[in-house]
Amino acid sequence: MKMMTRSSQRWGLVFAASLGLLAFTEDGSGAPAQPKEFEHAGILKVWADYADGLSFGKGQTLALIDDGCKMSKPEWLAVMANGVPKVRVTHDAVDGDDDPKHEGRGYHGSTIGIPSSVNYDGKLGVAFNNQVAVIRGNEVVHCSIADSRASLARALQWVIDHHKEHAITTVNLAPVDDQEHAQPVATEIDAKLAELRRLGIWVSAPTGNHKYTNGISWPACQPNCFAIGAVKPGSADVIHLDRHETVALLVPARATSSSNAIACGAAMILREVIEKAGYDWKKDGPTLPDAMMAIFKKTGAKVEDPPGKRTFRRLDLAAAVHHIFNHDK
Repeated sequence: MKMMTRSSQRWGLVFAASLGLLAFTEDGSGAPAQPKEFEHAGILKVWADYADGLSFGKGQTLALIDDGCKMSKPEWLAVMANGVPKVRVTHDAVDGDDDPKHEGRGYHGSTIGIPSSVNYDGKLGVAFNNQVAVIRGNEVVHCSIADSRASLARALQWVIDHHKEHAITTVNLAPVDDQEHAQPVATEIDAKLAELRRLGIWVSAPTGNHKYTNGISWPACQPNCFAIGAVKPGSADVIHLDRHETVALLVPARATSSSNAIACGAAMILREVIEKAGYDWKKDGPTLPDAMMAIFKKTGAKVEDPPGKRTFRRLDLAAAVHHIFNHDK
């Protein structure tokens, strides 16, 4: 099945001269939230080639689980062109209410959704037409397992309980404990992650930003949570930041919180592509998230890590989308 290419009459197409990149919105204005990263990951090509055939997150909600959010930020107060609010629902799994404001040392979650989801003032995230569920899962992004395991388990359970109601397909599990885990650490979140995987909901987390080579942060090190590392944005694939053999995928970014955010947006687009193409994902994995990761790995660029003598795969969303739409040729 071959998708139609972009229609410049339906979608505005402008050249962002200051960036040297193409950018899109329905009214003819806009630019990628992270231009160099999006270009390197094949996202801008997907925006261009499938502008008339994909909705880029419409009808899907991304759960952002972090240390709270400043909900007065205009990006999260925004109503998109189709009249749908960017923020669909909020919840605080620490206090048990629906106000996810930063408390204590929290600061990070106000911006974690920008690379994946922003659609405000001409700035676009990867899946810019999605909605977000803002969930406060712990006090601060740089956490300890002891202080965060119970509240993050409650946050994940909230997603399990409400995913159908709010069309949640994807979870950005943003906290990091900044330790070098070569093995999983058994905690209350494990059963929740297994259930989310069974339900077909993508969950991924950043590996951490310390250049570790013998382990990655919790909760990225846990089973049923995809660990997302990073290559330096640019023309060459140079791995950096925390990595280990348990890393599932690399994404161009300066920090792994951004690489994971980009991966979440890419997963939302790939999910739509699989549905539109009528692709039989069961041949690639036992669950839809497993299959999507297998496709990202199969189509991604090889990246060598000489210190660890390992080979990883780097996200190429354009190659993944092309693979799905041309699977029967």
